[in-house]
Amino acid sequence: MSTTVVLMWEARAADGRGGELLEWARAQELAADPDRREIFRAPQDRVLVMTWWTAEALTAELPELPEPAADLITRPVHRWRFESAGVS
Repeated sequence: MSTTVVLMWEARAADGRGGELLEWARAQELAADPDRREIFRAPQDRVLVMTWWTAEALTAELPELPEPAADLITRPVHRWRFESAGVS
């Protein structure tokens, strides 16, 4: 049975490079098209990308955004994976 899996990718840009990180994230192509892709920005030059997929399991192999160049970010990218528990 299929489920909805959401991949979250979050990075914090190096000082003054938030716009560049945002554009980098927008330009990234994935090996397959997700059902939905949304990009957010937040204080402290953070960029969040969420992709929604129809998959067989939370552990399904799905394409993810790579790490940006080390000089563009202040720390390694944070990644989370969620399975839908329902919509209301």
